[in-house]
Amino acid sequence: MAYEPLWTADPSKLNKFEFVKLEKDGLDVIRTIIEKYALEGYDSITPEDMDRFKWAGVYKQKPKNGFFMMRIRINGGILTAAQARAIAEIGQLYGRGLIDVTTRQAIQYHWLTVESLPDIFRRLEEVGLYSYEACGDCPRTIVGNPLAGIDRDELMDTVDLVEQINDYFLMNRDFSNLPRKYKMSISGNIYNNAHGEINDLAYVPATKVIDGDEVIGFHVLVGGGLSAKPHLAQKLDIFVRPEEALNVAIGVTTIFRDYGYREKRHHARLKFLVADWGPEKFKEKLIELVGELPSRGEDKLVGWQAAYYDGVHPQKQSGLNYIGLNVPVGRLNSNELIQLADVADQFGEGKLRTTMSQNILISGVPDDKVEEALKAQVLQRLTPFPEHFMSRTVSCTGNEFCNLAVVETKERARTVAQYLDENVELDEKIRIHFIGCPNACGQKHIADIGLQGALVKTPDGMIDAFDIAVGGTLDPHAPKFNQVLKGRVKGDDVGAVLSQLILFYKENRESEETFHQYVNRVGIPAFQEKLTEILAS
Repeated sequence: MAYEPLWTADPSKLNKFEFVKLEKDGLDVIRTIIEKYALEGYDSITPEDMDRFKWAGVYKQKPKNGFFMMRIRINGGILTAAQARAIAEIGQLYGRGLIDVTTRQAIQYHWLTVESLPDIFRRLEEVGLYSYEACGDCPRTIVGNPLAGIDRDELMDTVDLVEQINDYFLMNRDFSNLPRKYKMSISGNIYNNAHGEINDLAYVPATKVIDGDEVIGFHVLVGGGLSAKPHLAQKLDIFVRPEEALNVAIGVTTIFRDYGYREKRHHARLKFLVADWGPEKFKEKLIELVGELPSRGEDKLVGWQAAYYDGVHPQKQSGLNYIGLNVPVGRLNSNELIQLADVADQFGEGKLRTTMSQNILISGVPDDKVEEALKAQVLQRLTPFPEHFMSRTVSCTGNEFCNLAVVETKERARTVAQYLDENVELDEKIRIHFIGCPNACGQKHIADIGLQGALVKTPDGMIDAFDIAVGGTLDPHAPKFNQVLKGRVKGDDVGAVLSQLILFYKENRESEETFHQYVNRVGIPAFQEKLTEILAS
């Protein structure tokens, strides 16, 4: 039986889009695409259904002239080689061969037409993949440990748990109309590789002694998110056994559905409800729904390595390795993805794994096959041994395809990273993230150096520029967002300005001090003074 909404008692408190969702469930547009719009064409799509296309994982692509972007859900980032080939073939047929890896471990297409969508849905379903609810006001792709099952640093293998929770929420009409998008993170890795603090609901590894036995499970974070008003998720005083995780996820999502704000779209994320209620009240309401839970146990997070794995690394299975590749700014093509699938089949376990740093791993490579695997032609560009700055540069889609972005980011990020690698020698890999708008899909807030695009007026007209922020981290002991420096930098000057800021750090840091540690020690004013000096010169 479908859920009857509780929040419609006073329609005057609903924003306009809530009426669109009440008129027709977003999931209904999937059938409409298959049966109507793919036959009648782009011009037949109603404005209301165009908004609902998000529930099919589809957005209008800039400049809104008949093409679409699509996201594919990759649960926890783990793909079989057969799934990777299917994704690549769809890209060849319908997406001009362009494949993007996102900061939520998804795969993103561009250049799709509405006529192609039914065949894409069919091809994805044949290999157990979906674009459904990769976007929209619903539970999105669950991010997780890309090393699940092979990780020497995981308390438990979370593959089955991610699948269980995903299967419950996917296409579930009881939860297909949330106030806004809703993001979950599940990982047993002790280095916080699924970025728990920036998700609406996150499970992070923990243990607790219960009835004399040490139990492996999770601590729970709620209310994280980025965008224009970023919030770090807050800790709930509960310990969750793996078998209780689905029930808790249902409880947290139910609270968001029933009590989340629906008056203003920009104030509708779970983070605003959690900020107003506080973790104690939130826990009380959760316990009402799911029953009593033990209090927190021992947190097993020991640090943060930001989901970077370039190089060759031993797995927890003796004699096996995974190879971490660098996909520059997350972009590759269909032919490269097919070649990676071939390498995975020939030398590994037949799996590829996507990361929140927009990169790809090949797992299950025996010791005696590593050297041969590294000779594969595709690993020359998508190398396991990238230059330092290219290896840690992340970018959102930018205004090449995104209607919200005000500046181009992908190529800008790539050229800046290349410039820094050619002009700055540094023994540290500094994380640099580019975003083209405040929505922050490139997660600039958690970077060592985050850059957000803007437009500035010059005598020659409006040009691209960037605000620079420094000092972000999701170290679980002291998570913090980076802070913006005053003074916008023209797009063409970003590489040179960053090189001077990084050299300033290099010349003044203490022995073995990292960039983040240096920012914490000297403070934002030191960087502000240096940036002001650079811009004045």
